[in-house]
Amino acid sequence: MQKSYRFTKMHGLGNCYIYLDGISHPLDIASPADLSRRVSDPFRGIGSDGLILILPSDRADVQMRIFNKDGSEAKNCGNGLRCVAKYVVEHELVQKNRFSIETLAGIMQAKVHLEDRCVSQVTIDMGEPILERGRIPLAGGDPESRVVREPLHVGQTAYAFTAVSMGNPHALFFVNDVETAPIHELGSLLADTYPLFPNGANIGFVHPLSDSALDYRVWERGSGITQACGTGACAAVVASILESRIKKDVPVTVHLAGGDLSVKWQASSNHVLMTGSAETICDGVYFLPEGTVEKSHSAADL
Repeated sequence: MQKSYRFTKMHGLGNCYIYLDGISHPLDIASPADLSRRVSDPFRGIGSDGLILILPSDRADVQMRIFNKDGSEAKNCGNGLRCVAKYVVEHELVQKNRFSIETLAGIMQAKVHLEDRCVSQVTIDMGEPILERGRIPLAGGDPESRVVREPLHVGQTAYAFTAVSMGNPHALFFVNDVETAPIHELGSLLADTYPLFPNGANIGFVHPLSDSALDYRVWERGSGITQACGTGACAAVVASILESRIKKDVPVTVHLAGGDLSVKWQASSNHVLMTGSAETICDGVYFLPEGTVEKSHSAADL
C-alpha cells in the first residue's frame, strides 16, 4: 500500500511549513530529513520552507522538531512556534492559553490570543539571547566575548556584523536599505559552509527606522531567502540594542517581507518576547511516490 501522511500547511508571515500531528496519530517516519526534502519540493511535493513535527513531550506540554527544506534539523523557529501554538489549541491538544513547547533549543513558553475561539496572535517567550562567541558559535577568538561590529572581508569588500543566537545562530548586517542589500550574495556564501560559522548561520540584514521600528530581511541556512524568520527578527532587535541603535525594554515593530512582528527584549528578565500571527493554509494528504524507499539515518529517527 502506498504510504501517506495527513498534513496541515501553515505559515507565519509567509514562512510556511508542512506540519504533521504526531500527538493525535503516532508517526511512522524512517527519516524526517528525507521527508522534509520531499514535501518541500514545489514541483513533486507540496512546497514549503520545511517540515515541522508536533509530538508528545515528557518535559513540556508539546514538542516540535524542525527540518529545513534541505533536510537539516534546526533547533528553533519563531514562526514555527507560533503555528504549533495555534494548531494545538485549535485542535484541542492543549486546553489552556499559556503552555510550554519543547524544542532542541530548550523549553519555550507560549501565550495564545483568542478571537471567537480562533487563535489570532501568539506571544512566545524566546528566552535569553545567547551572546557569547563560543556558544553562538563562531570560530576563533575569545569564546566568552561578544561579537559586535566584527569586521568581515569578502573579496575586496569589508563588512561588519553582530552575532546573536536565539537557539540558532544569526549574523546581522546593518544596511541603509534592506531591499538593495546583498542578501543573495552574502547569504549563499556564508549561511551553510563558511568556516567562521561551524554550525552555519542565518544571514540577516537590518535597517533601523526609529527607536521602535526596523526593516529586516534574511537568508536562512538550509532554506535560502524566506518571507520571515521569527528568531531572526528577535536577533535583529537584540543586535540593534547591542549596537546602541535602539533601546532595551521597548516594543519594536520588525517589518519583514511577509509582514510585521512585535519584539521586546525585557530588561527585568533578560528574555525576548515575540508576538505575531499564525495562519492555516490547508489540510491534505501527502502520498509518498510509489516505489519510494525511505532513507533512514539514526540521528533523525523518531
